[in-house]
Formats: sequence, structure tokens, C-alpha cells
Amino acid sequence: MFQPDTYNESTIRSLDWKEHIRMRPGMYIGKLGDGSSPDDGIYVLIKEIIDNSIDEFVMGFGKTIEVMIHDQQVTIRDYGRGMPLGKVVDCVSRINTGAKYDSKVFKKAVGLNGVGAKAVNGLSSFFKIQSIRDGKTKIVEFQRGEITNEENEKSCDLRNGTLVTFIPDEELFGKYHFIPEYVHKMLWNYVYLNTGLNILFNGERFYSQNGLLDLLKANIDTPELYPIIHLREGDFEFAFTHCEMYGEDYYSFVNGQHTTQGGTHQAAFREAVIKTIREFYKKDFDTNDIRASMVAALSIKVQDPVFESQTKTKLGSLNIEPDGMSIRNYIMDIVKKHLDDYLHMNPDTAEALLRKILQSEKERKEWSNIKKIAKESVKKVSLHNKKLRDCRIHYNNHDERRSESTIFITEGDSASGSITKSRDVNTQAVFSLKGKPLNSYGLSKRVVYENEEFNLLQSALNIEEGLENLRYNYVVIATDADVDGMHIRLLLLTFFLQFYPDLVRSGHLFILQTPLFRVRNKQKTFYCYTPEEKSNAISNLGGSPEITRFKGLGEISPDEFKYFIGSSMRLDPVILRKDSLLNDVLSFYMGKNTPERQNFIIDNLRIEEDLVNEARIN
Repeated sequence: MFQPDTYNESTIRSLDWKEHIRMRPGMYIGKLGDGSSPDDGIYVLIKEIIDNSIDEFVMGFGKTIEVMIHDQQVTIRDYGRGMPLGKVVDCVSRINTGAKYDSKVFKKAVGLNGVGAKAVNGLSSFFKIQSIRDGKTKIVEFQRGEITNEENEKSCDLRNGTLVTFIPDEELFGKYHFIPEYVHKMLWNYVYLNTGLNILFNGERFYSQNGLLDLLKANIDTPELYPIIHLREGDFEFAFTHCEMYGEDYYSFVNGQHTTQGGTHQAAFREAVIKTIREFYKKDFDTNDIRASMVAALSIKVQDPVFESQTKTKLGSLNIEPDGMSIRNYIMDIVKKHLDDYLHMNPDTAEALLRKILQSEKERKEWSNIKKIAKESVKKVSLHNKKLRDCRIHYNNHDERRSESTIFITEGDSASGSITKSRDVNTQAVFSLKGKPLNSYGLSKRVVYENEEFNLLQSALNIEEGLENLRYNYVVIATDADVDGMHIRLLLLTFFLQFYPDLVRSGHLFILQTPLFRVRNKQKTFYCYTPEEKSNAISNLGGSPEITRFKGLGEISPDEFKYFIGSSMRLDPVILRKDSLLNDVLSFYMGKNTPERQNFIIDNLRIEEDLVNEARIN
């Protein structure tokens, strides 16, 4: 609270556009991050520029977008109309300036607030914009939002369009890195939602002919129980099927924007599918029995959509403008009409869907008593033990920091103790395992409720009914860098991939990397994550520095550990690659304990050679 003598005219400041963007980046791009998470800011910067190019394509201008990433530099070229040359500077450096306010020019655009390109400019150490329009071009260069070079308009024989090059600022993002799989996923989503669009990424072509049908075929990694149902009308398209998997998975979009947190359109679609299926089979099935194991994609285009944040991850619109019809009724009418017709015309699919629902109903009833006992167990255990040391954002009003929420899953009192003492109590929680978890490969989901460890972990994450109420954005496996630690890591990965694959697909699961060595003298200390880093540190220090090998997390003091789970934390995302079949992955890693699997685990441990030679897995 300001005191009277300090609260005066001198304390009032007006920030210009770039100062505000750099001081409050979360308002514009959600969060910063180092690139290890798919929603980190460096990917949002790419998206903001491509969104403008997509809007050109949607309006009928430019069928190709070229994207190049080399080290930290991103270049995006479209062949749309090109910005009006006299307004290039304003369009990338003046807030609330752009053509998106004129619905005649951009009817169903993604970017609506005239902010995206300005945010990229303000958060980049280098930003260059070139507009080519009707035989002329304009080039302007910026550094952290300040103009460093502005060329006069001149003649140009290049095709119309816009060329943007930028380098995200290390002062804000730290030592970031682009993960190609995240960029690939973003670009594939663009072409799935825009039939006829070509995107070239570092020379690789991204193109889709069948929209959401192609999207599901590319992303489903378990057997389908019936052919994908793919239907569309007007501005709404949807596709879905049921698979041999637990949970449910949704890919939802608004005007081509991936709404990872869903919103009114996704809620309406789920309601419409349930209502249509109940009426078709003339039976009041339980909602969970219909939704279990369902994978769906849906896309709607609306004018002037309302999102719940600048990052546009959740649709808040209730009505379709300018018609005024509710989104719920619009989607309900389309789904009911087309899905009902489809099931009548495809009896084999209708029969397969019914079998799946009845199987889910049977499993749910068999598990009901087990789940009831398990929930009571959770309550009792939670009262008498400290397996979960939670973070404060779940008890205080810290909505602005919920994207930072993290839970470390670790094993043993010493390791969990070090992390607990070092963590940020506002955003970081710790879940302590009791020894090695059960190998759940090939087991049914009832084991989640019968096994106390899995039951408590599921409860801590709050994922029993899906990801909508997931309590942590980052679920981090933190185990020792030795054979036992790798084995525990694989057992946990099996648990999540087997029963909650949507947690992995949504980019929430990570592996914590901690240093293997400390190399120091009286002046400097280096923490080294690989033998190569250790050799470089020894060379830098010279002489005979002290070298410590950290054999377990518990050997790292809390004072040191805070550096490894703070702003410089290294997280490796768990990514299901596009060509990986989930069942094949699980079978290889956690099937019979074959020599091939044992050798793979040992060969891939990041530990010293002498420890590798002693490695054995029971």
C-alpha cells in the first residue's frame, strides 16, 4: 500500500507499447518458457505471424506459406496481398492498428485485436518486416521494438506478400530452443483446417486434402473400433471415432486456431454427440460410457469470436454473429441431423459403437465399488501422510500463475526432501513415491484404483474424469540418473501412456534433467549434465578442480537444487512422435523383459561408462 508521501505525481507512469509488452509479456503471449512446452512463448510468436498469413489465405489470397527456422531465427513468407506500404510501421509497432477491425476485409479472422505482430516485434531482439505490393516494397527493421532501419519504398519484381524475420529475445526467453515436433504439429493443424493450403517448413511440404479426417488418422496411435465418422456443414466440421485406449481426446479449433482448452464449441459438441446417440439407440446411456475412449476433432468458423485470453486457447463466445444464433444450438442441429443419418446408413458402425458403449458401461459398473473404496482410501491416506506437498496457487487466487503450476513426481525421502526444500511453494508441488511403482503394462484400469500409489497419484493430479480439471500444467518425473531411476521413469511413463495418453499428447508430461557432475575451484562452479560438459568445465578451470559425481537427487543439497528447478530448469518433454504406435511403444519398453529392451535402457542412460557396465535390471 502506498504511503501518502510516496504516492504522488512522480509515481504515475505511462508506458509506450513496447515497454508494456516487454514488462507484461504474459498478457500478450501467455508465458515465456524455454521451448520445452508446446505453449511456450516462442511458439506463440511463430503462430501470431502465421495467423496473419492464414487470414490472407482464408480471404482468397496466397495459397503457400514458407516457414524457415535456423538456430534461433524464424522467417515466414506468405504470398497474400501484402500490407499497405504506407502503414507497415504502424501495423507492427502501433497497438490497436490493423485491418481486422473491418469485418468486410477480414470476415472470420483469427487475429482480432491488432496485437500479434506488435508482440512479436516487441519481444524480439531482431525483427524485420518486408511488404511487397503491386510492384513496390517497403522494408523496416527493429530491435526490441525500436526502429533501427527504415528504407524508402522502392520498385520490386517479387510476388505480392509479406516477409517477416525475427529472433526471440534471449533477455526475456533465456536460452531457448525450438523443438521441431511442436512446430510440425502447429503447421499440420494449419493445413488440416485450411484445405488447399501449402506450407513449406525448411523445405518439407505440409498439405492436407481431407481436413479433420486426415488430422485424426495422423494422431490416432491405437486401433480404431470403427471407421472415423467425418461430417461437415457450412462453417462446422467434425470427425470422431472410439479407440482401444483410456480417456478421451479432443482437437478443437475456431477459425483455424487450436483451442487447446476447448470452450463453448467443444462443450456443445460433446453435448450434441451424447444427445444424438441416446436418441438413436433409445437408451439413456451414462455420459461417461459414451465419451470413454473417444477421439474427436471439430472446427467452427465464426465472425468476431470472443476468446478468454490473447493466446486464444479457449472460446468464450455464446452466439454466432451477426446471426445471433447460439453456438450450442447451431452445433446441436448439425450434429443431430448428420450423425443420426450416418448411423442409420452405416449399421456396422452403429453396431460397433453400441458394443463399445456397452463395454464401457460394464467396466464402469464393475469398478464402481472399487472406485468408492479407493476414494475413501485417498481421504484417509491424505489425512495421515505427506505424499503430496501441494503448492499455494490451489488455495489462493493466483490465476495469473496457473500456467506455471508444476508437480514433481519423485522417489525416496531424500530426493523429495531436497526438492521440497528448494521449490517455489507458490507454483511447485512434490509427490513422493514409495519405491518402484507397479508395471501396469497390459493391466486394466481397475489397477489404478486397487494400487494405492496409482490411486493417490491420480487423485493428486485430478485426472480421473479427464484433463479438464488437471491441477498442474507441468507433470515432471524427477528420478535419479542411474539404472533404478531410469526403471522408475519407464514405469511411470507406462502408467501415463497406458491410462492417460491424452496427458502426454497434450504436452503436459516432462522429464527433469539434473546435473551429473559438479566441477569447481575456489572461484567458479560448473554444473555439468553430460561427460562432455564435465570435460569442458575442467578445461575452463584448469589445474585440479574438485569433481563431484551426483549419484542421486538426494545428494544434491537444497541450496544447490533451487538452481535446477528454478528459472534455468531443464525439462525434456515426453513426445509421442507421429509415426509411433502407442501399443508398439509400450510393448517394446514394458513387455517381456527381453535382452533387447535391457540393452536399450543401459545404452541410453546418461551416466558414466563404469556405471553402465555394472548396470542390471531385475
